[in-house]
Amino acid sequence: MHKIRPIGISLDERDRAILRLLQHDGRLTNLELAQRINLSPSACLRRVKLLEDSGLVARYVLLLDEDQAGLPGTAFVLVTLDQQGRAALDAFEAAIHDHPEITECCLLAGAADYMVRVVYADAADFERIHTDVLTQLPGVTRVQTTLALRTVKRTTALPV
Repeated sequence: MHKIRPIGISLDERDRAILRLLQHDGRLTNLELAQRINLSPSACLRRVKLLEDSGLVARYVLLLDEDQAGLPGTAFVLVTLDQQGRAALDAFEAAIHDHPEITECCLLAGAADYMVRVVYADAADFERIHTDVLTQLPGVTRVQTTLALRTVKRTTALPV
């Protein structure tokens, strides 16, 4: 397994344990975290603060269950733009942020320019997203959709 090697900071096994535990449960108290890695609370807090200050810890978030939130559908959409210049890419990328049903967007090297991950409630909701959102984004000339039947693995945790 590949382990992360952050730039500008050296991690020991306790740091890696802190990161693994917090990636699994970001709500652990400092006391709980300290007990699990066998450190004093003050030493644990110092390590967490150093990891945060290094930039390795990007942010803390709450993850919702998509099914329970009424968004059981997932689609992966390949998007092709009419131009690939910086202005066209910037316009598309700025517009993506206005649509919460688009949960991820990646610039690609290949036939399509972007891949977006979309969550939706049902077929009618996806049709709305396709017609009123995806095809109306700046510069879009083609969208090609693949619907996910079931999510086998999805994680936000990196290997540490």
